[in-house]
Amino acid sequence: MRESSIKTRARANVALVKYFGKRDLALNLPAAGSLSLALDPLVTVTELTLDPGMTRDAVSVGGDVADVGFHRRVVAFLDLVRHLAGKEIYARVETHNTFPTAAGLASSASGFAALALAATRAFGLDLTLDALSALARQGSGSAARSVTGGISVWQAGKQPDGSDSFARSIADPGQWDLRVIIGVSDPGPKSIGSTAAMEQTRTSSPYYDRWITLADQDLARAQQAVIKRDFEALGDIAEGSALAMHAAALAARPGIVFWNGVTVEALHRIRALRLAGHGVYFTCDAGPQPKALCLPNAEDAVAEMLEALPGIHRVIRCGLGPGVEVVS
Repeated sequence: MRESSIKTRARANVALVKYFGKRDLALNLPAAGSLSLALDPLVTVTELTLDPGMTRDAVSVGGDVADVGFHRRVVAFLDLVRHLAGKEIYARVETHNTFPTAAGLASSASGFAALALAATRAFGLDLTLDALSALARQGSGSAARSVTGGISVWQAGKQPDGSDSFARSIADPGQWDLRVIIGVSDPGPKSIGSTAAMEQTRTSSPYYDRWITLADQDLARAQQAVIKRDFEALGDIAEGSALAMHAAALAARPGIVFWNGVTVEALHRIRALRLAGHGVYFTCDAGPQPKALCLPNAEDAVAEMLEALPGIHRVIRCGLGPGVEVVS
């Protein structure tokens, strides 16, 4: 067998109804469903090369050798694909992001979505989109939603093996013109990873069970808001879901504080813009980067506000992007 290479790309996503809690750690099965937007231009590009002459997998990120933790995660994921394909061939994986890595911008979501497509194609597997989403989920939970693109719902599922826990798109990128404006308040890695934070919250926060119940309720309401193209309803749900998730994490023992002072100030300023008549709502994932969900006619005002906010290093304007794809 000769070397064979596949290059893919996937977009990061932002959950408007948050995913923060697992019912199965090993399979990355969520305790509740979630709803997200795939964000363009937050892109991971991955090239995977199968090489029969290699004796172990090699992984690089942004041109540098991957750290031990990420290397281990990629190898474990490739082992899943090797098992599915029935082939024991090692790979060279080269990946890079167009945005800060491990900083609360869902780089693992886009990364494992891109890896899932590249690895399955290289090994000759032709999976359905549902199966590819379920596979990507095992590398990083939110990668399930980066496979599908647009506005996606990741269903929690009920089966112990996770076969019914995957994402499906409920609106393509061109069907609703929504924008997400991101203020990067800290481009460095987070002090605690998302999985560890979820477990600490699950096991010690007095608000965790209520948070999961609320997430299920929010998901049903958010899907209706998308169907009706009701921006105000969707924005209200998104802001409430973000604040509830962070409240549950804050109440863990010890409390998990993802935000910095800039995040808090951005929340206040986004609300002030909304009171002034702009269509904009706050959200924030497991990290310090404030994100504003807005309509196109509010984009400039929101971006200018974030650019003027002391402590914001960079402002990224995003629209909705497609699902994972092969780069020709």
